[in-house]
Amino acid sequence: MAKTASKKEATVAEKLDGLYDLQLIDSEIDRIKTVRGELPLEVQDLEDELAGLDIRIEKMQDEIKTLETEVSDRKNANKDSETAIAKYKEQQNNVRNNREFESLSKEIEFQELEIKLNEKRSKEGKFKISSKKEILDAAKERREFRAEDLKTKKAELDEIVAETQAQEEKLTKKSLAALKKLDPRLSSAYSRLRKSAKNGLAVVRVDRDSCGGCFNKIPPQRQLDIQAKKKVIVCEHCGRILVPSNEAE
Repeated sequence: MAKTASKKEATVAEKLDGLYDLQLIDSEIDRIKTVRGELPLEVQDLEDELAGLDIRIEKMQDEIKTLETEVSDRKNANKDSETAIAKYKEQQNNVRNNREFESLSKEIEFQELEIKLNEKRSKEGKFKISSKKEILDAAKERREFRAEDLKTKKAELDEIVAETQAQEEKLTKKSLAALKKLDPRLSSAYSRLRKSAKNGLAVVRVDRDSCGGCFNKIPPQRQLDIQAKKKVIVCEHCGRILVPSNEAE
């Protein structure tokens, strides 16, 4: 007994019909995404900005903490210097000669210079702390403001997604199923055209004697070939796959 014949290969007309049906499904998915508009990108940008602000705030807080520690250390160093000065002055009262007195005087002078230097550095540190705290407060205020923006945008996006998600998932499954039915060459060409076309149109009808994608005129003989659906024909100008208009079918 003869083996059962393999499944008959789809005709060009059937392939073109399948391509156009796929395009209709994908165009509907595009429409749903358009309803969401720029919201997904805006949400992502806000999330990135908040992450950046968090890093900046943490870094600023660490820098302020370091400066405050330095100011505190200099304050303690001055106390040590003052203690040393008092000690040296007391020792001067009990020196046995001028050389010992001069030596103690130099130690006192050195400690006094250290106090002046620490006071100068502390003043500079306090100024830096004040400046950084202003920047920190501004960053915190901006973060709070942008966090409210993100909350609002996410709520808007979640609402739109909730309304369209089920429909989009259903259409996406249909799109994948329709794409698998195409032969690899057509599937690859369709996907490539979809990515390169701004409006996502890879397959278009002939409309008013023109390409439905780029709107350039199509010669009469070429229109007859498109109507015949004997072969896959692409637009000479934009490369989109052409199918007959409704009236032609």
